[in-house]
Amino acid sequence: MVAPARSPEAIRIGISSCLLGAEVRHDGGHRRDRLITDVLGDYFEYTPVCPELESGMGVPREPVRLVGDVDRPLMVGVRSGEDHTRRMERYSQARVKALARLDLSGYLLKAKSPSCGMERVKTYNRSGSFVGKNARGIFARHLIEGLPHLPVEEEGRLKDAKLRENFVERVFCYHRWRALLAAGITAGRLVAFHTAHKLLLMAHSPDHYRRLGRLVASAKKQRPAALAESYAALFFEGLAHQATTKRNTNVLQHVAGYFRKQITRDERTELAALIEEYHRGLLPLIVPITLINHYVRKYDEPYLAGQLYLNPHPRELMLRNHV
Repeated sequence: MVAPARSPEAIRIGISSCLLGAEVRHDGGHRRDRLITDVLGDYFEYTPVCPELESGMGVPREPVRLVGDVDRPLMVGVRSGEDHTRRMERYSQARVKALARLDLSGYLLKAKSPSCGMERVKTYNRSGSFVGKNARGIFARHLIEGLPHLPVEEEGRLKDAKLRENFVERVFCYHRWRALLAAGITAGRLVAFHTAHKLLLMAHSPDHYRRLGRLVASAKKQRPAALAESYAALFFEGLAHQATTKRNTNVLQHVAGYFRKQITRDERTELAALIEEYHRGLLPLIVPITLINHYVRKYDEPYLAGQLYLNPHPRELMLRNHV
């Protein structure tokens, strides 16, 4: 069942069912996350998935854990030692293929889960002794390998403001990318997409920005399908790098250069001061961005008006108020 969304422009996100309040955990409980349901839920339409329940393990059920090889661990019952690995592997392969047809733009996983954990899941040896937190849940592994460009995050990491902003930003970028694919890749459309995301890429990874620029410059020489795959791989790899204060400062200073001949000396001084205060950690990113957006409108700067760096996601989410 897909949870109803309150926004008419909702973006579809896969999610571990327990994070929405579904009582599907091994003990019949849930792990509802109110940031996910009450804040992000205004913009995301959730497609809930519980691998353990859907693979036939039932509720309530014996808890399971990962045992053995960290790269390909077994999933076994904590008390009985029953091996659920083959069942979970088969289910995960089929479920990920089905999810690939649902036009998802992101996925939120339950942290620490032997099925859904994205990273640092506990593993044990065959005698039951704890080995370390160094594995990935079986379903999560299939999801990430099967949909390699899809933005994926764990609910616990969303408590970090920078990781939260990064994930939501990537989701909106992925949604726009899927719309481009649906319209049909052409050299012209790819150039337009790339142009709109230039400053965003510069803030995340200048290296990927340069590499993507070279790729786009040769777009007319490549087959559309190969071009799209090459671009997506680099684009989402670059966005996965967190935008740092230093790189954001460089982008803001670059943007300020567009107004050299338009704004007054006092306006230049004010903007430079806000950028410096952001750089020093005295102001959040939204403050210089808000002033820049004001100047974009006031002086009718068309290139900057089309830059998604200045408005990458709905302002109501207030993600840049905390980074």
